Amino acid sequence: MRVLLAASEVVGFAKTGGLADVAGALPRALARLGVDCQVVMPLFESCRRTGRCEQTNLRCRVPVGPGDGVEVEFWRSTLPGSAVPIWFISAGDMFNRDQPEFGRGLYQFSGTDGSRRDYPDNGARFALFARAALELPRMLNWWPDVIHANDWQTGLLPVYLREHLDNHPDPSIAAHSKNISTLFTIHNIAYQGAFPPSMMEWARLDWRLYNPLQLEFYGQLNFLKSGVVFSDQISTVSPTYAREIQTPWFGCGMQGVLVERASKLSGIVNGVDYDDWNPAVDRLLPARYDHTNYVTHKPQSKAALQVRMGLPGLADRPVLGMIARLVEQKGFDILRPAAQAFLSQGAQLVVLGEGDARHRQMLRGLAEQYPNQVGIYLGFDETLAHLIEAGSDAYLMPSQYEPSGLNQLYSLKYGTPPIVRSTGGLADTVTDTTEDTLQNGTATGFVFQDYSPEALRDAGLRAMKLWRNQPEKWQSVIQNGMRQDWSWSRSATSYLNLFNTMRHAH
Repeated sequence: MRVLLAASEVVGFAKTGGLADVAGALPRALARLGVDCQVVMPLFESCRRTGRCEQTNLRCRVPVGPGDGVEVEFWRSTLPGSAVPIWFISAGDMFNRDQPEFGRGLYQFSGTDGSRRDYPDNGARFALFARAALELPRMLNWWPDVIHANDWQTGLLPVYLREHLDNHPDPSIAAHSKNISTLFTIHNIAYQGAFPPSMMEWARLDWRLYNPLQLEFYGQLNFLKSGVVFSDQISTVSPTYAREIQTPWFGCGMQGVLVERASKLSGIVNGVDYDDWNPAVDRLLPARYDHTNYVTHKPQSKAALQVRMGLPGLADRPVLGMIARLVEQKGFDILRPAAQAFLSQGAQLVVLGEGDARHRQMLRGLAEQYPNQVGIYLGFDETLAHLIEAGSDAYLMPSQYEPSGLNQLYSLKYGTPPIVRSTGGLADTVTDTTEDTLQNGTATGFVFQDYSPEALRDAGLRAMKLWRNQPEKWQSVIQNGMRQDWSWSRSATSYLNLFNTMRHAH
């Protein structure tokens, strides 16, 4: 089985979110299962700065844009901790422009007023990336069975494969192309890559494709829709999210297209890299632990967390932890009223994150009101993130929507029962604590349904009550969570089964 994974960011080289983690971990896990996997991404400045990317003599002209196309060159490296090859596409300053010190990111830059704006040529940049990625198999004479495209930045890749390569003037390239299946994975449907119709010209796509059944979406060329319509299979990052995005509430307008293709849509929960997120090997903790010795070792992380956040070191107070971007999606608009209920019962609250000014202001207000109970860190700190996972007694994840989610999986492993809303990957990975689930040994956390402060408050108070009054039952919830396997090997096996189905169907 040969698989080419295309993504706009890969951990170790460039990262803005969870997509990078998937693109870095999944190919390594597939390789361990015997898959011949290679990865392709743009050559951003952050990739160059790693010092691990080397030039090759592979270059070609890509048939996009004006005149005789755009010249690109390919660089290469391997995924950290593996022999999996990763290829980088370089094209002048099309990708090589990210400089955080000047407010320039992978996809956006800071305006003079401090607001973030998309680069105006993002459509051209990622049309080029998608079309250039398809030159790689020809130049390497390495033809994949499956191309796995990820998110809107690769949405045109399946279109180019079927429109350009299947009809290539070289009959051997056309023959190889027709044997390739495509999987398109949606990591977050809120980001779609919609551009003016004129992008059809730059991308060199036939105007006959610009219609409501194919590439056109509300008067624009929509890259995400293109991937959904032209791929052989579509996946997303949890079974529940796969169902949710077929509804108006979660579908961001794309629900009709996904209902049409529902027979080709599946959900696979993201995995966790237990080399990084495992309290038994975590060097960022004051004491490492597993499910056999956490009772004596985990409290050391709690004490260290309280010191770090300037809170009284009280072992008999529950610490509720939260790590998230400070955006509405993560539930911050229902947090304050619920948090006041937790704090009035003596809990401590620790939050790590960066984002919207109004949520920063809300957290600062809570910290001023409860100086001995609330610790906040506005920004990101890797050591503190690990300490919060290990040192908290329970973990808050009251998301409005959560395609997959990773922190609830970290929390299970770290013996920190998650308090989550029943949505997306949270619904698929956390089992609510009830009398029945305590009895049958499946309880791993505390789940609420409604997106409201009251529902979050009730779930949190339920958790605190069990923590205080029934420690033996609390320990069983911890044990159930710590013993679960949400590793990438589990996820990769599901992907491999899907790839095999695709290859036999093609």
